[in-house]
Amino acid sequence: MGRMSELLDQAGTTRKRLLEQYPSETKSFLNFLHKTDAGVAISQHQKELINVALAVAAQCDRCIAAHVKSAVNRGASRDEIVEAGFMAVIMHGGPAYMYMNSLLEALDEFLPEQQENSDGT
Repeated sequence: MGRMSELLDQAGTTRKRLLEQYPSETKSFLNFLHKTDAGVAISQHQKELINVALAVAAQCDRCIAAHVKSAVNRGASRDEIVEAGFMAVIMHGGPAYMYMNSLLEALDEFLPEQQENSDGT
């Protein structure tokens, strides 16, 4: 299991613990999350690309892992995901650029068959 999968496992463990110890708050948050994600004006594919950019800007490795994996599962290509990450860099600068490493690490783990640049190298 790669580091990004381990981070997702840790997040799952935290979620379970919070559901057990703080069910009202956790269920309220998760309900909000699901209702917000249920909108139809933006496709799930596009939403995950936005979430990838936000995760890079937030400098959150667990968020990057979750949203890269979800974007891959919704059909996003490596180039789309990297471009979304660079959109965060445009808005957030150097600190976000440093988290492109985590984005690439997550892609290598969750989409290993597409390990080349858009220019074919």
